Amino acid sequence: MPPLLEIDQLDVRFTLHRGLLGRPTGQITAVDQVSLVVEAGEIVALVGESGCGKTSIGRAIVGLERAASGRILFNGVDIATLTGGALSHYRRAIGMVFQDPYSSLSPRQTIGDILGEPLDIHGIGDRQERRARAVELLRIVGLDGGALARYPHQFSGGQRQRIGLARALAVNPRLLVCDEPVAALDVSVRAQIVNLLLDLRAEFGVAYLFIAHDLGAVRQIADRVAVMYFGRLAELAPSERLFERPVHPYTRALWSAVPIPDPTRESQRRRIILKGEIPSPLEPPSGCRFRTRCPIARPRCAEETPAFRAVAPGHHVACHYAEEAVDAMPL
Repeated sequence: MPPLLEIDQLDVRFTLHRGLLGRPTGQITAVDQVSLVVEAGEIVALVGESGCGKTSIGRAIVGLERAASGRILFNGVDIATLTGGALSHYRRAIGMVFQDPYSSLSPRQTIGDILGEPLDIHGIGDRQERRARAVELLRIVGLDGGALARYPHQFSGGQRQRIGLARALAVNPRLLVCDEPVAALDVSVRAQIVNLLLDLRAEFGVAYLFIAHDLGAVRQIADRVAVMYFGRLAELAPSERLFERPVHPYTRALWSAVPIPDPTRESQRRRIILKGEIPSPLEPPSGCRFRTRCPIARPRCAEETPAFRAVAPGHHVACHYAEEAVDAMPL
């Protein structure tokens, strides 16, 4: 069986415009030759700094951005070839939860209208059946059915995110793209949303592409973690292994900033501070994109783009000297 979702050598680019006439002045490559797989029922986290291309991948999957090259396959079928009923079926199978619970819900619609809209678009049920489904969706995400007649501004941020999640679940998707779903929430509310996502996976078997920079949430929820830097994948491994033994210099620097709950171990840790400048997206560095900030960079890093190679079963890294980084950059 093919994987549920396969991203194959995906490129996403944006054209820059300038002046009153909007003349194109250049291109930015937001996603550069990224390949990734999400199996049915799996949670794959995509992490990295802001602007590294995580959200562009998610938006390309749901059709909000156009791929410049590469393929996105769902159940082995290239979504670029889908038309008519097949395209409608794909759109039902993919849902998205957005980062900002305050702007992702229309302030002019009641919660009942927000939850019923996906059902209406896909022609599912009559008015009474849609209302019953909306009540069920609210129950699934832990809210009362009496919320149907209320408006988004009458709810807290965590409750709005639950409503956004209920909307994404309305047509029984097989995959949810969650774009920083807990970034705008308080710490205590973040844990509630993460636990809810895990409960939904257990109950409905839905898979997630979980885009985030909250490494605590990622460690709690993800089966596998993919680390991005400047549009490319830097490292990919099972979550437990990646948190215990990251090998890419960038991943090790990220992990060094994650607090450890043990005060004794935390006091003995050495934070890895990256030096150098973040390169301009208009002029990306040659070879390894991370070399301008990497403490173990060598001339080869500027001359040759590192292959995305296996260093252990299921563990891949794009670094010429990853094995040396473990000793050179202790955590």
